[in-house]
Amino acid sequence: MTVPVRKKQNVTILGSTGSVGVNTLDVLALHPDRYDLYALTANSNWETLAEQCCAFKPKFAVLKQRENLPVLEDRLLQAGCKTKVLAGIDALCAVAADKDVDVVMAAIVGGAGLEPTLSAVNAGKKLLLANKESLVMSGSLFMEAVEQAGVILLPIDSEHNAIYQCLANGAPNHATGVRKIMLTGSGGPLLRKPIESLTKVTPDEACAHPNWKMGRKISVDSATMMNKGLELIEASLLFSLSPQDIEVVIHPQSIVHSMVEYVDGSVVAQLGNPDMRTPIAHGLAWPDRIESGVVSLDFTGLGKIHFEAVDLNRYPCLALCQQVACQPQSYAIALNAANEVAVQYFLNELIPFTDIPIIIESVLEQTSYEEAHTIDSILALDEEAKHRAVKKIRAR
Repeated sequence: MTVPVRKKQNVTILGSTGSVGVNTLDVLALHPDRYDLYALTANSNWETLAEQCCAFKPKFAVLKQRENLPVLEDRLLQAGCKTKVLAGIDALCAVAADKDVDVVMAAIVGGAGLEPTLSAVNAGKKLLLANKESLVMSGSLFMEAVEQAGVILLPIDSEHNAIYQCLANGAPNHATGVRKIMLTGSGGPLLRKPIESLTKVTPDEACAHPNWKMGRKISVDSATMMNKGLELIEASLLFSLSPQDIEVVIHPQSIVHSMVEYVDGSVVAQLGNPDMRTPIAHGLAWPDRIESGVVSLDFTGLGKIHFEAVDLNRYPCLALCQQVACQPQSYAIALNAANEVAVQYFLNELIPFTDIPIIIESVLEQTSYEEAHTIDSILALDEEAKHRAVKKIRAR
């Protein structure tokens, strides 16, 4: 019997220099027979992007920030790398939507990923969504675009990917009989630190996650549990569930990545070592399975698996997200924008860690009660919220 030849898929990675992008490249390197790299993109990290281009030889490399374009071109020229270099948001959107692209990994951190991610959706690409902020900002507008384009949308955040697998691996009737979803969170590096001492937390302390290797912004989001709040909003949209049907629980080991409870009392959980290559491999190969490079989970060495309730006094950012999840889209946009600003100011050591939720709440109090129906209106609300966050910080 003749085995049919599998057509190789062209992959664009939006945000290849971040942790998800790097892990995606690790998985792709294991399967050169299945995937080719079409484009790699970065915001401004031209040095890492140059190294990736020399190693993986994509057709295109894109920098969002144009000022580093000449030095990237020069580096690739000296290395004899034939990757074509582009710059700007239009170029990001182009390599996400190009007719030769089959799969887009959306891994740009923050609201900057919204436009190229939607370009991939509108072009009908298989979308691996690791950028939770894009969905949080655009809400139903994003999901309506996915439905209209008939796009295969696969969540890559470990929690949402776990839920997807627990819901019959994305079967059409996947939400039938669901009582609730349980999002697990490690609690971050500050879980056992006295609340009264959090005001003195340094950026390095907030970024020292015990289980996951992540970029600094998302590491701070883990320390505040803002990431879990954004995931709650995202899960509500992805799986068409009320925010009240989504529970967040602390699970310090990060072995159980999330759970689904059904009305008959069954609870289905997805387990694995805390390694992003597992959900990335699942998304790339779906509905098949491929090797990810992740070490098998050793059940005999696990010991006890621990869960506990979330203390919202310790994690006020999560409480804000729970409130926003039931509000019009303008509040989710403002929440995300204010958080991006506050986290960056904290990382620059210009505000204390405990000011992050204070800044966000202040911006939410000034947010108007409205829905956003276009990308332009979303971006305008995002910019307005960022301006208010900066103004609040400078006034403190």
